[in-house]
Amino acid sequence: MDSLIVHNDRIVPLEEVHLSPGQVGLLMGWGVFTTLRIYRGVPFAFERHWARMTRDAERLEVPMPYEMERVAGTLRDLARANSRPEGMARVSFVKNQGGLWSQADDLGPTDLLIFTRELVPWPTAQRLVIQPMGIFSGGRYAGAKMLSWAPHAAVLACVHEVGYDDALLLNEMGHLAECTSANIFLVRGGKVLTPPLSSGCLSGITREILFEIAPHAGIEIREQELTAQDLATAEEVFISSTTREVAAISQIDPDWKFPAPGQITTALEHAFQDYVHSYLALTPMERR
Repeated sequence: MDSLIVHNDRIVPLEEVHLSPGQVGLLMGWGVFTTLRIYRGVPFAFERHWARMTRDAERLEVPMPYEMERVAGTLRDLARANSRPEGMARVSFVKNQGGLWSQADDLGPTDLLIFTRELVPWPTAQRLVIQPMGIFSGGRYAGAKMLSWAPHAAVLACVHEVGYDDALLLNEMGHLAECTSANIFLVRGGKVLTPPLSSGCLSGITREILFEIAPHAGIEIREQELTAQDLATAEEVFISSTTREVAAISQIDPDWKFPAPGQITTALEHAFQDYVHSYLALTPMERR
């Protein structure tokens, strides 16, 4: 993490920031967040990230008392202050009040925290291990990107201990849902298949963009309920995320191996890079 962060309206050294021990968001993970890429000092697809955070905050009853343009501008200022033209950022709204143990009545409704850092390195071709019962799709908050991320973080730590890069999470019905921080895609018969949002997966920003740009690349992407058995007939597998963009999967468990990257994965990776370059060429008003 870089040495300067945003705490509400200020860019300050990390060590000077103090959160209330009675802050309900800190005690219970009550809040929303998003992780995004910084390209050339620009927070990529910030508008999409903000829209998703707004939806999730409404579901979780987390106030977001800031305007999008103000937070986007503050993030750009922070990236400059940290000399971070390329990297990643995390924007969080941490709820201050509510709950049995809350003792933060003298604070505002939420704390805004923004961090930047260098990009986390990932292998060119990644390996997954299947995690049954990793997602509960029937929950009220299924698919929400909330601060309570310990279950995913714990799974990821265990996966790294056994030499894999990420886990492929199954929901309570045994359907493929997502990875701990990425969406999953299978290629079969020249078409791309991905679990529907009803699987409990996150509505990923890169996933959303791929649905928009794939037709222009002559590639069809459609949602479909999938199980581990579908891996046996997959010609390629890839994942998408903000930090990993479009990333090839070479292996899932010991049983399934795939070309990495495959032809369609490569085509979508190039199409996504073209989209990034086009986005960066827009003015702030055109990005809205």
